[in-house]
Amino acid sequence: MAKDGTNRGGPRPGTGPKKKPLIDKINDGTADGEKILPQPADIEGYDIPPVKDYLKAKQKSGKDLCAEDVFIATYKWLKNCGCEKLVTLQQIEQYAMSVSRWIQCEEAISEFGFLAKHPTTGNAIASPFVAMSRDYMKQVNATWFAIHQIVKENCSVDYGGATPHDDLMERLLTARRGNN
Repeated sequence: MAKDGTNRGGPRPGTGPKKKPLIDKINDGTADGEKILPQPADIEGYDIPPVKDYLKAKQKSGKDLCAEDVFIATYKWLKNCGCEKLVTLQQIEQYAMSVSRWIQCEEAISEFGFLAKHPTTGNAIASPFVAMSRDYMKQVNATWFAIHQIVKENCSVDYGGATPHDDLMERLLTARRGNN
């Protein structure tokens, strides 16, 4: 309790003892209190939910936005892990859009360089695309870690191996190759 009598502070989110992944608890035989969901019956429906229009919109530069590809790859990975119902579509959409915006910033840095011209003085300044790229990369990582934490805590099958997040640099290079 703070000096003014309010109950502020306390432990921060993400602190404390680390949780073991569910698959490790199952393999160790220590998943006693864990709720393991049964495999659902085969349900008719779609493999991947329809991709929203803003994830596949044509950009002002005329280049395609790669958010649709990221969304599909991430959703397929979640479906293979059996966790597609645990992660909201908004989280996947946010991750996909952040990745595509990061790629756009990286392409702009490659095209225009690390320096820009100050609008009033004309002096050289750091390119704003560098800061934007860094901010988008932070957002990409934060969103991915939230998605991965859900999978890690709830996946009852091995979720290791290649993930959509591991493929970021390949996606960047593919986007550059496709737009030239």
